[in-house]
Amino acid sequence: MTTEHLPEHPEFLWRNPDPKKSYDAVIVGGGGHGLATAYFLAKNHGMTNIAILEKGWLAGGNMARNTTIIRSNYLWDESAAIYEHALKLWEILPEELDYDFLFSQRGVMNLAHTLGDVRESVRRVGANQLNGVDAEWLDPKQVKELCPILNISDNIRYPVMGATYQPRAGIAKHDHVAWAFARKCDELGVDIIQNCEVTGFLKDGNKVTGVQTTRGTINTEKVGLCAAGHSSVLAEMAGFRLPIQSHPLQALVSELHEPVHPTVVMSNHVHVYVSQAHKGELVMGAGVDSYNGYGQRGSFHVIEEQMAAAVELFPIFARAHVLRTWGGIVDTTMDASPIVGLTPVENMYVNCGWGTGGFKGTPAAGLTFAHTIATGAPHELNKPFSMERFETGALIDEHGAAAVAH
Repeated sequence: MTTEHLPEHPEFLWRNPDPKKSYDAVIVGGGGHGLATAYFLAKNHGMTNIAILEKGWLAGGNMARNTTIIRSNYLWDESAAIYEHALKLWEILPEELDYDFLFSQRGVMNLAHTLGDVRESVRRVGANQLNGVDAEWLDPKQVKELCPILNISDNIRYPVMGATYQPRAGIAKHDHVAWAFARKCDELGVDIIQNCEVTGFLKDGNKVTGVQTTRGTINTEKVGLCAAGHSSVLAEMAGFRLPIQSHPLQALVSELHEPVHPTVVMSNHVHVYVSQAHKGELVMGAGVDSYNGYGQRGSFHVIEEQMAAAVELFPIFARAHVLRTWGGIVDTTMDASPIVGLTPVENMYVNCGWGTGGFKGTPAAGLTFAHTIATGAPHELNKPFSMERFETGALIDEHGAAAVAH
């Protein structure tokens, strides 16, 4: 798709109001999850006297820095349920939000390079099918038919021994998604307040009563934290700790090319994944940088290694030039699954720990978190993702199943 086929943006998207003295609820974080939460609070629960506080510009954090892959082929029942619900919402949201955000169901392949990969992949396909998720196993010849530019010869370091494939998976235009949610939130009466950093919380005993910001104090009855890699910083301000670590996650794009890459290809083993965006750039990512940090950049060797893997899998890419690189700050838990639920502080709720899979979970995260904030109790889909699982041992370990979990 070339630029002239991109959709027209509406002339007006959202207001930029000054914060009011008080709201029924405040969402901290104006990325995809914060916007989706506010949208579903207003739409499903009738809560419209709410504010989204964003310390920078709307959707300028991880939402602007991700690689836009959407899929639901996770191993465990709890993960498959919430991600599949998200995918079903993705399928109806362009019409519901009245905004074409270029959701393209071009399919996602996860390559297998070793016998261990093959066994684990076939297991995941079986688990997906039992959970009603569209998944199939492809042999190398079928992989080549689906993606002709992929190198399936057997004399390379990591030969392609097959792949899982989810046909309904794909990509969407991330900034359009944010604008679509923002416009609807604004129409429903939600205040979107940019350049408003949270500096502390007001509490009455153990109950949150307000938010201190760089634009003044805001009183509120409920607070929802949707700040991804900075969630632990906010939690410390509120007096509790979150079991997450923040890492940089890098990605890069090439210059524009004619359409050559028809699907999304991921390789957990060599830590690279590639799609081609609507305008024509190749979008590439890898695993997280191993150190903890809040810098929106990463180490050069991670880019070097992912490029080497990509060129081996796609020899045609040796002629492509890198246009730009960037990093986001991802919030990872010990079991590679999110935390969506209550906190030790009364009337404060947290949605974090999505790690490298936050974008694809956006609609379901918003829907379940909105339910949790409005009712004070988790939705069935996010009940397993409470903080208590780290005490009870009921972990949802997606490390092996997801690996490069984008």
